[in-house]
Amino acid sequence: MEISQRLITAIKAAAEVTEGKSALACATALKLAEQHQVSPQVIGRICNEHDIKIKGCQLGCFK
Repeated sequence: MEISQRLITAIKAAAEVTEGKSALACATALKLAEQHQVSPQVIGRICNEHDIKIKGCQLGCFK
């Protein structure tokens, strides 16, 4: 499955940057997955590749 640049851009835009570190709330990650019709694992993989930490994980989907 090819990941669109649009999805990567959306994830980066939604991430909060604090002290030079990016983080994305779990609820936001799940919402992005639904909006872009991809699995939460795809969002997690993109976050890992771009050094974006998932915070406040609700379901254990992101580790």
